[in-house]
Amino acid sequence: MLTRRSFLGAASAAFVSGCTSLDGSYSAMAPVRPPLPPEMPAFYGPIYDEPFPIPAVPAGVVPQQYWRQRVENPFPEHVVGTLIVDPNAFYLHLVEPDGMAMRYGIGVGRQGFSWSGDAVVQYKRRWPRWRAPDEMVARQPELAPYSVAAGGMDPGLDNPLGARALYLFQNGEDTIYRIHGNPEAHSIGQAVSSGCIRLLNHDIIDLHHRVRDGSKVVVRPAIMPVGLV
Repeated sequence: MLTRRSFLGAASAAFVSGCTSLDGSYSAMAPVRPPLPPEMPAFYGPIYDEPFPIPAVPAGVVPQQYWRQRVENPFPEHVVGTLIVDPNAFYLHLVEPDGMAMRYGIGVGRQGFSWSGDAVVQYKRRWPRWRAPDEMVARQPELAPYSVAAGGMDPGLDNPLGARALYLFQNGEDTIYRIHGNPEAHSIGQAVSSGCIRLLNHDIIDLHHRVRDGSKVVVRPAIMPVGLV
């Protein structure tokens, strides 16, 4: 006769022993392993033929939707060669012929340090020097060694402008904003910088090759979620 005590004891033993098959053998449940991050495309591999070799973009850092790809142009009202920056979607589109566009994932300025409007690519630079604007130095005095007066920071992998920079002018005046590379892959898809438009170094090299001086740039207004401020 199965008493309550013997039933509870059997149930307890079964719980402690894990899963037991009908023939009495032990069958442990396989541990659940998290899925591996998707493999990065080959064009995000290491680049060795630059003055400063660029390491590969590590897998699992940049969400797949921000990888460089050719897409249908969502801005057909703009002419070929126009750059459209959408800070809300964290995308930059370069309008191409035949209704297509090259799309890049970007990082943008946090609210309060963002800029929007129409501009042109006044000129481009490979491995540029970075000169901290005076207003930035006023907020962050530790950047004084890299100020305009001090001559800025030498090119290199630690330089905030990365491997390439496009300099944006509006009505003949420097906006102080740039489209540039950056060594911090985790910042793509984030609003963390002081206003400039960041791309992976691999992507800014690709964009630099495609864009001509004088190209139009449209930076749409940013409406950031509270969590990204």
